Amino acid sequence: MKDLMGQAIHDYYHDHNPEDLQTETSISELDELPVAYLFREFKAMNPLEQEALSLSRGKILDIGAGAGSHSLYLQEKGLDVTALDISPKSIEVCTARGIRQAFCANMLQFQEQGFDTVLLLMNGTGIFQSLQVIDIYLKKLHSLLNDGGQVLIDSTDIIYMFDADEDGGVYIPAEGYYGELDYVVHYKGQSEDPIKWLYLDFNTLKNAAENNGFRIEKVRQEEDSYLAKLTRR
Repeated sequence: MKDLMGQAIHDYYHDHNPEDLQTETSISELDELPVAYLFREFKAMNPLEQEALSLSRGKILDIGAGAGSHSLYLQEKGLDVTALDISPKSIEVCTARGIRQAFCANMLQFQEQGFDTVLLLMNGTGIFQSLQVIDIYLKKLHSLLNDGGQVLIDSTDIIYMFDADEDGGVYIPAEGYYGELDYVVHYKGQSEDPIKWLYLDFNTLKNAAENNGFRIEKVRQEEDSYLAKLTRR
């Protein structure tokens, strides 16, 4: 992994001629992602993020922390938060911004347990990659929690991105789940290899979560996106 997302975060924080990131998926064209967006304060976050942060309590693990904006907000509120990301440069910036507990690791290899809240935000279901391996990730999330703990995770039902016929039927791929995409990041003329990224409709997440020992409820809906809360059953 070239860690282009982390490089952009690092360049922006240290003022090393940052450029906007570019992203694309297997069903969408190239899109600009301003790196400044990853450093936004609470008031600039979307309602799903704000809701998740307001519900966070106890010992918190922020998975896919990126530049650390969610973790930093919670730490400033006096909460015990750990930032986790697979990007070394992102974790370097998290530490530089003052986040006291920041670790570079894949969540599947992360050994600490006993969390009261686990956060997976900014399409948190993306980290699951595909429905074929979602059980592995959900079992890991289950093991990270204390009794009474919660996972707060958001996603988007991207069915709206597919063409519909006059009767309202939607043309979707014949094989696989329509939310399983290839995701590519570009930065300063370089490109990461495509990674698998998963967008989930709520009912599909609900079925998978319940099959892996969770109760689940939809906390908030914003157009095609939602925030869900998973608790150990």
